[in-house]
Amino acid sequence: MTGAVADERPVPLRVLKPVGERGSSSVVPSNPNSRVGRKRSPIAQGGVQMDATVVGIDVSKDRLDVYVYPSAEDFSVARNAEGLDALIARIGPLQAQAIAVEATGGFETVVVASLGGAGLPVIVVNPSQVRAFAQALGKRAKTDPIDAAVIARFVAATKPEIRALPDSETRLLADLVTRRRQIIQMMVAERQRERHLPSRHLKKSVARLLKALEKELSALDQGIDETVRGSPAWREKEDLLKTVPGVGNIVARTLLAELPELGQLDRRQIASLAGLAPFTRQSGRWRGKSLIGGGRSSVRAVLFLSAMVAKKHNPPLKTFHQRLIASGKPKMVALVAVARKLLTILNAILRDQRPWQPA
Repeated sequence: MTGAVADERPVPLRVLKPVGERGSSSVVPSNPNSRVGRKRSPIAQGGVQMDATVVGIDVSKDRLDVYVYPSAEDFSVARNAEGLDALIARIGPLQAQAIAVEATGGFETVVVASLGGAGLPVIVVNPSQVRAFAQALGKRAKTDPIDAAVIARFVAATKPEIRALPDSETRLLADLVTRRRQIIQMMVAERQRERHLPSRHLKKSVARLLKALEKELSALDQGIDETVRGSPAWREKEDLLKTVPGVGNIVARTLLAELPELGQLDRRQIASLAGLAPFTRQSGRWRGKSLIGGGRSSVRAVLFLSAMVAKKHNPPLKTFHQRLIASGKPKMVALVAVARKLLTILNAILRDQRPWQPA
């Protein structure tokens, strides 16, 4: 037969009637794009079935845009108590695998707290990753409903791990630590301005403001101290962390507030969460320098300060740092390595509930 192809070894023609024996070939039109008449391939065809329900929520100041994947249902509610109650009542029965909210500079906090309080599997996603995913999909337009749909599809595709939300006490401590950092930033900015002010009157204005900020900083430090020392669990963790040379009150309390996962993840995961895990850059024969980035910048900042102290006063880390420098590593690379090793030590201390034991 001309103009046809066979998908198996042909059987010699002995009779004119069709033969249904095993080994007979199916004759189909010789169209390379056709599957008519061919047997099912032993290799699974197509993508993975996405049956799980995922809800994406785009948060703005006054409204929440919601998209349900894969049913493509979309709606919006007000960002207030009534709207949140309506949202929980509507998406609760869906039994969603994940409810994703994009971080929007604080507007998402009350939404996440309300959904988490209702026992729903809520997760906060990184907006830069969501935007990169939208660009990969070819989504050039950007509106709130489109963003909600992209968030839902991003979570359905990447399946990020859903972790337990911090409790109210941890959120309070994190807010206190954040406010303390803001006060320090304002004090640094005012001192920089003071250096360039020609008028004595203006310098007195800066001095008055600095005095008020110092008073506020003292009050915040007292509030942080009362919060940490008033909790037996936090007090124990702080005491364990401070057994490591180079770790003081500020470092320990910042880690407790802004890295509550410390002691619960492995060394690679905790380094990545703090933005201290190097990522390799290479293509073909080209080998770029490994860099660090992402993660929680506030945690990385205090670990750098702690590493600068530890490389001088912590004997094992001092030896480690000197060995890196002697091998030709740049000073900043060696400091990053010390900070990462220090974080690994602190993670192991809280995991094992054992104080620092120098070798």
